[in-house]
Amino acid sequence: MLVWIAVRPPRALRRVLERAGARPLAGAAAVGAGAAVLFVLIVLPESVIGQKRQRDYGLSNQGWGSWTGDLLKSTGVSAVLGAIAVLVLMALIRRFPRTWFVGGAVALVVMSVVFEYGSPLVIDPLFNKFTPLPQGPLRSSVLDLARRSHVDVGQVYRVNASVQTTGANAYVSGIGGSKRVVLYDTLIDSFSPDQVDSVVAHELGHVKHRDVPRGLLWVAIVALPGLFLVQSLTEAIGGRRRDPAILPAAGLAIALVSFGLQVPGNALSRQVEGSADAYALRLTKDPAAFIAVERKLAVQNVADPDPPGWLQFLFGTHPTTLTRIGYGLAWSRVSG
Repeated sequence: MLVWIAVRPPRALRRVLERAGARPLAGAAAVGAGAAVLFVLIVLPESVIGQKRQRDYGLSNQGWGSWTGDLLKSTGVSAVLGAIAVLVLMALIRRFPRTWFVGGAVALVVMSVVFEYGSPLVIDPLFNKFTPLPQGPLRSSVLDLARRSHVDVGQVYRVNASVQTTGANAYVSGIGGSKRVVLYDTLIDSFSPDQVDSVVAHELGHVKHRDVPRGLLWVAIVALPGLFLVQSLTEAIGGRRRDPAILPAAGLAIALVSFGLQVPGNALSRQVEGSADAYALRLTKDPAAFIAVERKLAVQNVADPDPPGWLQFLFGTHPTTLTRIGYGLAWSRVSG
């Protein structure tokens, strides 16, 4: 769709872009918001089929009304973020027509930091309820693991993910005052205490290794060369226009460069996740619980334990389930 819009835009789209050119910045923001909504509509049939399959296989708890509500909220968030991003892009193209990639790189890093800080506070609560872990054995165990790790864990939250899914998960997000470890209620309710400890230890590994700030550092490293490629591709496709008519070419260029950078980014992510796995094994000294977690996560989340190599290379952000079970077996042998 992006290729079609960028290379041979339909007449109706050309008229829209021409009208947007009357007020380039406001028009660009409108185009960004509209594009976000358009692409949600384009993939809507696939999204509906995906939701139905999740319900058929017992992975989704959501009724169609709740699912539609979340879709509308996510579309609204995407429209706002799209409008802001395209407004900034258009302003840079108009102000720095030959070197807008430099300002774009700076803007990308700043927006990534703001998003990482603000998303847990503003966006995530739109979809789920987050509550601090109450006093009890689980909270005591988490705090003990954090003490043994010598890390400031921030806050630990329980999220009511069960309103949407039967799958289990946990994650670390935020920076500074928004830093937190989040545990799905499906994880807390269906995994044994030693298994939850193993998952928590993995997340504490991310905190210990400062993986969220390091992820932002990766963005800072690739931002300048990445935006240089974006500008070069944009000009090759759409010329050096300084009005909203250049935006489809820029969108296609961003998509192509983002996909290219995703491959090495995912390779680094797999190393980061493997490092957190190793940390969890060292901290808990319980490879049996670690292996049980990986098996149970694969079954409960209906995940492929050994996906095709090319798929893992392009899109895998974590080591495969079989690889992670191998970590546990190897650690068990080495540690005796």
